[in-house]
Amino acid sequence: MSLPIHDLSSRSPRLWQPLAGELSLQRGRVHEFCGPARISLAALLMAKSQGVVIWVHPGWTSEWLNATGLRSLADPSRLIFVRAAREDDILWAGEEALRSGAAPLVVMDLDTPPALTPVRRLHLAAEAGAAAARNDNGLAPLGIMLLAEQGGAQGAESRWHAAPAPGSGLLADPQRAWTLTRARARMEMPAQWRLLRGANGAETLTPQPFAAHNTAT
Repeated sequence: MSLPIHDLSSRSPRLWQPLAGELSLQRGRVHEFCGPARISLAALLMAKSQGVVIWVHPGWTSEWLNATGLRSLADPSRLIFVRAAREDDILWAGEEALRSGAAPLVVMDLDTPPALTPVRRLHLAAEAGAAAARNDNGLAPLGIMLLAEQGGAQGAESRWHAAPAPGSGLLADPQRAWTLTRARARMEMPAQWRLLRGANGAETLTPQPFAAHNTAT
């Protein structure tokens, strides 16, 4: 049975960041978003956060994140893009951003799942950033690792898989839907939801049967 620790009514907004519905992410820690809709999930998270967002992405690929394409989900003017030359540089830049405590949200777009040691370094950096932010009466930083397919970063505080879900099929339907899966988390059981976002930005989170074979352990 899932422990009711994701109830936002009993959580400090300075320590917990809303994700969708009653779901939230612990600040001062590093979490993982994976799956084909991971960027959309990061954008939805960004829309519920405040302040500057540092987004570190691989500079060696031909694919670039189009900030304008995020406009329907979040304000792209809050983004600071960091282009890294190597995978290790992504982790280093994310670590430094978290440690500074200057940005409430730090996103790291990774090609491969990092090992346990660099993830532990990210957690330590986030904890240091939380102390720095607290001294300035700010929010503890939240780190997000983006990974393709089923993810698999070792030591992440939680892992969330996001995939597009079938809509109404009508071309004029402005609603967007995703299947959101909590594949793993400390003290919380795996679970799955259908996340529906209307044209006005209102979200509906509906529990679904959990399909364990669709997520990594």
